[in-house]
Order: sequence, then C-alpha cells, then structure tokens
Amino acid sequence: SVLRRGQRGAPRASTQRQESRVLEEGDAHWTPLCPNSKQEKPARSSRRAPVEQRRMEDPEETFVKQEHRDLDLMQAGEEAQMSAGDLCSHLGSAAADMTQQISAENCYEILTKAKREGAEGVKQQVYRYMSDHYLQVLRSPAVYGRLTAGEREHILARRMEGRKVLAVAETSEVCDRGGSRDNSRPQSPLLPGTEDSNHRRVFCLDPETQQWEVLTNLPEEIPAKGSGMCTLYNYLFVAGGIRAHGDGRSKASDRVSCYNPLTGQWSQIRPLSQPRCQLRLVSMDGYLYAVGGECLFTVERYDPRTDRWSPVAPLPKGSFAVAHEATSCGGELFVSGGSLFYRLLRYDSRRDEWEECPFNESRRRSTDMVAHRSLVYRFDVDRERAGVSVYKYNTVVKVWLGGASFPLDNPLPFRCTVLGERIYCVNRSQTLQFEVGEDREGFIPEVLPSPAEARGALVPFVLTLSRDK
Repeated sequence: SVLRRGQRGAPRASTQRQESRVLEEGDAHWTPLCPNSKQEKPARSSRRAPVEQRRMEDPEETFVKQEHRDLDLMQAGEEAQMSAGDLCSHLGSAAADMTQQISAENCYEILTKAKREGAEGVKQQVYRYMSDHYLQVLRSPAVYGRLTAGEREHILARRMEGRKVLAVAETSEVCDRGGSRDNSRPQSPLLPGTEDSNHRRVFCLDPETQQWEVLTNLPEEIPAKGSGMCTLYNYLFVAGGIRAHGDGRSKASDRVSCYNPLTGQWSQIRPLSQPRCQLRLVSMDGYLYAVGGECLFTVERYDPRTDRWSPVAPLPKGSFAVAHEATSCGGELFVSGGSLFYRLLRYDSRRDEWEECPFNESRRRSTDMVAHRSLVYRFDVDRERAGVSVYKYNTVVKVWLGGASFPLDNPLPFRCTVLGERIYCVNRSQTLQFEVGEDREGFIPEVLPSPAEARGALVPFVLTLSRDK
C-alpha cells in the first residue's frame, strides 16, 4: 500500500515540475502586442487555462506535445531568420548578373524583396531594368501604378542620363519639298520609284571624334517613303509611310515601330487608327501626335500608358497638310509649310482646338520648322538665290520676328533638330549649325560632314546613349 502510494506520488511531483517547465517555455514564446499594456496578465491566464485542462486529462501526453510544439516553433523561427539572411545574401551576391533574371512580370516583386532585405545592388539593377524597358513598365499598371512618384521620376531621369548625340535616319520623301507657292504640285521624287532593297541605316555623330557611326538598321517592314519620325522618352518612333507593291501600286501604311537605343531593339506598338503617308509625327507632354498626311486633315494622339491611338480635333477645313512641318513649343503644336505654305496653325491640347496664327511674310514653302525655348524657327531655302531665310515666331507675344538671310554654298533642302543651343540642319552633303544663344544667332562657319554614302533624305533627331556605349 505504501509502495503504491509512492508510485502514484512520484508522477504527481514530476508533473508539477513539468507543468512549471511548460509554463516557463510557453511564456518564452509569448510576446504581448504592447508590453506596457494592462492586457499582459489576462493574456497569461488565458494561456495557462488550456494547459491546466490538458494536464488534468493526460499530464505526460500534454508535456510531450507541448515540448514538440515549442521545439517546432524555435526551429521555424531559426529557419525564417536563415531564409531571410540567405535571400539577402543571395540578392547581394547576384546583383552583378541579376539583370538576366529580371523581366517585366517579376521586376516589381524583385524590387520589393530587394528593398525589404536591404539589397541595394539588386534594387539598382531593377531600377536600371525599368529604365531600359521604360515603355513596358509605363504601360503596366501592376508595375508603374505601384511605384512611388519619386521612383517614377528616378527611372525616367536615369533613362535620359548619358551622352546626347545627333542622329539621322535614312528615308525618302515622296516628293521634292523645295519650291515656291506658284509651284505647289508635287515635284519629282528624290529617289527612284522602286524602293531601295538595301537596309536603311540610322547613324549617330560621335561628339568627340565628330565621326558618324552606324547605330542600327531600320527594319524592312518600315516603308522607305513618307514616314513620320520623332523621339519620346528616348525612343525613336517611326509611323506610317507608303509602300510600293509588286503590281506597281502604292499603299499607305498604318504601322508604327519604335527603337530603344538602350537595348538596341526594335518593336511594334499599336498601329495608327488610319493609314497615313507624308504625315508629321510630333511628341508633346508624354504623347505622340500624328498630324495630317496625304489628303488628310485628321489628327490622332498616342498614349504610351494605354498603348492606344485616339482622335483629336482635326485641322481646320481646307487646310489639310501634306509635306508640311510640325513642332511642339510650350505645350502647343504648330503646323506650317508644305501645302499650307506660309500659314501657321496652333493646336491647344487643353481645349482640343486649332486656331490660325498671324501669317508669315514669307511666300515660300519651308524646308523645316523647329522650336527652341518659346520661339519657333522656320527655315525657307531659296535655291535661285542660293540662300536660306530664317523666321522666328514668338509663341508668347504671338508675333513673327526678323527675317534674316544667310548665303549657302549648297542650297539643298535640309531637315533640322535642336541639340543644346544649336539647331543642326542636315542633308546628304553637309550638316550646318545654327546658333540660337542669347548673345549670338546665326550659322557658324564650321560645317560638319554628313554620313558618307548616305542614301535618300536624312531625318535628324537627338538620342541619349548610355555612358558605357
């Protein structure tokens, strides 16, 4: 009888020690949401009650299960810490080659992990990917829509960093753009009617050596004639044009292509709403505008965020633009030249309206028109007098200024673009530089060469190349 009572008493003492251990180890895993809160004691008592109840039912089983549970929790905590550390270590060690693993689908998730784990190298790699593939990121709400305003500004600013270079693309005008008002019929083509089978190229001028280098080839599907070109977000866009078919007939195109100088790749975006030839493509306030074209006075706008073209107010009736010029200045579009001759039209995007601006005194068709600060510069080439007349339109006070003339040794039509404080006027024979500084304005004596063996007409623009290229 004594022995049986002793055997029954031993488990009771052991159970008390086990209960104390269970409570102590259980408390070690219990963390109140607010340490200073009065809810701490009730939380302890609520945790003890189930343990007490289990002890009364089966003390030995209760201890074993709780001990295993506590061990599992400790191991899970250690594994969580190890996985976080391993991820941080992996991200940090893989920063150099992470670019190959980043895609438009996973870039935001990788960025989130990198920020959470403090992997600065990977975070910068993701920002670089987003910058290099800006259009893909921009049209993805799941990525761009979740970035902060600072991150959006950062990736765009990063995309525009690097060397700004003068670039030109080989193309062909459908008709000769030189001529007077009296001679308004289309002139003979600059190139033969059949399209050149050779690849047309894009050249860039090295700022240090002043030598032209081939940057890329235009894809074969881009029509050789009548396309519109411009840059937006450091992409080159090429839209429309006219393509000759085997039966001798020509057909306008609605295709739109873009070139990314940071990746060296061409891609397609949504086609125009209607085929256009001899249109002008202009970028303004984050949009592309396709203006006019052969027998067209319609205008449409492309939103890269939605990858969609939508119509805007058409040109005034009776003023359809063909072989015309267009530029943006101060958030407004300006169209002149070509079949419009000396007329100047202005488009206000806020009111979606066109209006007639004061007439220019020139009665000749312009060779090109560009904007710098608040001024629109119009260049009219006079072949008979071997010179060029430059007119300025002040978009603030809405008046034409001056009408300076400069002699040209080779008065061929040219196309223009602005880089810094200079307007570059490019044709196949030479590249002129027109200074637009506050203290001095006019052509400078230094004449740059054009790309050797360039074919057709040259369309100039400005691209930013990465520093390592």
